Amino acid sequence: MPQEGAGGDEDGLASGNADVLFRVRDQIRAADPEVLLVLSSDHVYRLDYDEAIARHDEKNAECTVVTTVVAPEEAAHHATIETNRLGRITDLTDKPGKPTTGVIATEIFVYDPSVLVTVLEELQSELTARADPDETGLGDFGNHLLPRLVERGSVYEYRMSGYWKDVGRPDTYFAAHRDLLESDLGVLGVPGWPILTRTPQGPPARVHAGAVVEDSLLSPGCRVHGVVRRSILGPSVTVEAVATVTDAVVFAGVRIEAGARVSWSIIDTDVVVGADAELGGPPEDDLPTADELVLVGRESVIAAGARLAPGARLEPGTT
Repeated sequence: MPQEGAGGDEDGLASGNADVLFRVRDQIRAADPEVLLVLSSDHVYRLDYDEAIARHDEKNAECTVVTTVVAPEEAAHHATIETNRLGRITDLTDKPGKPTTGVIATEIFVYDPSVLVTVLEELQSELTARADPDETGLGDFGNHLLPRLVERGSVYEYRMSGYWKDVGRPDTYFAAHRDLLESDLGVLGVPGWPILTRTPQGPPARVHAGAVVEDSLLSPGCRVHGVVRRSILGPSVTVEAVATVTDAVVFAGVRIEAGARVSWSIIDTDVVVGADAELGGPPEDDLPTADELVLVGRESVIAAGARLAPGARLEPGTT
């Protein structure tokens, strides 16, 4: 679960994922696990972690990095990986300006716990003099931790196959939803791999007379009187008559009133889009950049007839 610290002198919000591990090192010691599996929570994929752990054990590795292959423009947002013929990682470059490979770290790691804690403490000791007094200086995995482990010479790759997407940015979050409209990605609807969520039970979605729904997914409790195209609607979303929702991701409890037009937008929970309001516009390419998407924070109220241009941002609770 997210937390601000483990107690003592190291409370406070962490400044990176390696910093988080340092702050919970005493808990790792106390648990004394054989291996430590560390995952980022904002990625979409299907992977049997036992396979990565088996590779880790086979190589007697200090760290095993699960990798995948992405397009060069996406690789620039991640740590790129180079290996030798044995699968040992020989070079790691964090967020390179001009990637020379599309092989990246997926932020799924298997660690030798004792090595991890030792290296974190060594790095923290070295970095403390340079860091803010309230910071460890460790930052993210790619800043210091993984490069130091690679230098030690016992970090190996486990290459995953199938769909993988980092949805930690607005544009990739939107792109993953668009992918989902086209297929189950080999991630959803797989027998024996149920998707377990906390979405409350609700009545079936209702599509009323005169409504149009195309290439879209509707969650329980939705009521559609207008037009929905290439969009995903969360639970209990209402689209009133003559309203149009195209190329959008709409969270739970949103009401889009009559005549409103929503496109190329991500709308958080319990937002009201007033009658005849207009949100968003078409991107230059097939998919929008983060700067072209409209992002509306939860519980915002958009006045009737208001206009939000492409790239607009509303903080939660905006009126």
